[in-house]
Amino acid sequence: MARSEPDSRPSEARTRLLTTASGIFYAEGIHSVGVDRILAEAQVTRATFYRHFPGKEDLVLAYLDAADQAIRGQVAAAVAVGLAPVDTLRVVGEAIAQGIRSQGFRGCAFLNAAAEYSDPDHPVHRAVLAHRQWFLEAITELLARVREESAEPAALHYVMLRDGAMASGCLFDPELVCETFLRGVDGLLQAHAGRA
Repeated sequence: MARSEPDSRPSEARTRLLTTASGIFYAEGIHSVGVDRILAEAQVTRATFYRHFPGKEDLVLAYLDAADQAIRGQVAAAVAVGLAPVDTLRVVGEAIAQGIRSQGFRGCAFLNAAAEYSDPDHPVHRAVLAHRQWFLEAITELLARVREESAEPAALHYVMLRDGAMASGCLFDPELVCETFLRGVDGLLQAHAGRA
């Protein structure tokens, strides 16, 4: 009789804790939410919480890791389609715009976390920087496939357009913000490809 592989999926309680905390952290901020509130809403005991997360900071890091993995998945899916790099960058831009248009959008989870954890040595701040560095490198790599010269400044411009749209998307009309963001991305891509 063959032995079954151990189940590597997270426990239902861990998933419930992370899902509950992620929703509250994103909607209300991280520092304003205590562990007791998360336990009550997730309907999980304190002992169960500490079995999965040694402390609140670990839960915050898991929240950011889940957000990071979701964005990496979006970029990987855009690349996997096999379009030309310029079109792939447009697809990434559309995914960003779709997020801005989503119900309950409250800005970039990473920029929000950075505002609450400004100490550059704090693990949460370092997680934010690691995500942003990965995103910048992914965009730079795609732009370098179009034209290596000036790929780095163009990628920084793309990221700044994204940051501005993410900040504006929860303050102004999301449709107008997305239209402006996508027009900016298109202009940047045309200029980078030498067609402006």
